[in-house]
Amino acid sequence: MNGIREIFAGMPWWVKWVAVPLLALFVFGGAITSILGALIGFVFKLLLFVALVGGLIFVVKKVSGGTKSSSGDW
Repeated sequence: MNGIREIFAGMPWWVKWVAVPLLALFVFGGAITSILGALIGFVFKLLLFVALVGGLIFVVKKVSGGTKSSSGDW
């Protein structure tokens, strides 16, 4: 680790702060994109599931009229 610091110490600022991050994005960009895409897709599906369950509960309460049946509730 100390050797890497010595190598970067002699480099210009644009190599450390521009060229190296751009190279990292170029090399690992596909992996970063797929991970972010999977995460965003999961969050979207989770929110869609919650909305559909909420809508189902709303419709069931509207259709049943909010009256309790005499045969017993869950």
